[in-house]
Amino acid sequence: MKFPKTHTLKEIAEIIGCQYVGADDFPVEGMNEIHVVTPGDIVFVDHPKYYDKALESAATIVLINKEVECPVGKALLISDDPFRDFNTLTKHFRPFVPASASISESSTIGEGTIVQPNCFIGNHVTIGKNCLLHANVIVYDHTVIGDNVIIHSGTILGADAFYYKKRTEGFDQLLSCGRVVIEDNVGIGALCTIDKGVTGDTTIGAGTKIDNQVHVGHDTIIGKKCLIASQTGIAGCVIIEDEVTMWGQVGTTSGITIGAKAVIMGQTGVTKSVEGGKSYFGTPIEESREKLKQLANVKKIPEILNKLK
Repeated sequence: MKFPKTHTLKEIAEIIGCQYVGADDFPVEGMNEIHVVTPGDIVFVDHPKYYDKALESAATIVLINKEVECPVGKALLISDDPFRDFNTLTKHFRPFVPASASISESSTIGEGTIVQPNCFIGNHVTIGKNCLLHANVIVYDHTVIGDNVIIHSGTILGADAFYYKKRTEGFDQLLSCGRVVIEDNVGIGALCTIDKGVTGDTTIGAGTKIDNQVHVGHDTIIGKKCLIASQTGIAGCVIIEDEVTMWGQVGTTSGITIGAKAVIMGQTGVTKSVEGGKSYFGTPIEESREKLKQLANVKKIPEILNKLK
């Protein structure tokens, strides 16, 4: 998330009440998770395992829970609880604003778009031309929908990311301030849930078609002209390249990439990144031809055992 204007390191430190290393006027332009940071961003880190990754990332401001040597050209915010303070910044720069109408006055809806009864359109939503939102579609704040998009009843765009820190008293949620971005000519079935990014965008590429009851996790990027069948569950931070087909009840782990034009057969568990242009099946995932050979061989086990008697 980029801030509406550039702030200084001192201003940010005052918001969260922490010490800092760097010039008072060091520029701060936004805040993001480590996989989407750019220069000017704040990234937070609260575990020694990831210190180096954060300090060496593109982010130029690191919110960290240890005094370390500051890399050249960067600044540090020293906090006893970076997770908490990242949430504090989210509340400050993108606070929750209660709705005052079913269709927010701050939303923009393009010419020819039809919004059926009982839909909710949140604050600062943008919807393009010639779209159709069937009854009971929910569109959370800051969502962007392109032209010629069809969304069926009961679908929810922009719910919070499933992202928690375990504490003694329970689970502490990392607040989401990202968006959902739906590009042109996308079709989304009934009862789908597409979560917004933690700080960036969850994106559905142009021409992609999504069946009923599909879940897309936070910060996932789905490419152009993909087909995703019903009851598929896609975890957070997944990259699905162009023209991928995922059949029913596929599930994925987070942080993987599915290559362009791959075909994932039904009920497959995508436990790792896979190359494009191939067909896959099974859990753990393998190329479908090899997996089917293995299943055929399993059926021969009783025959083999009988021969050994």
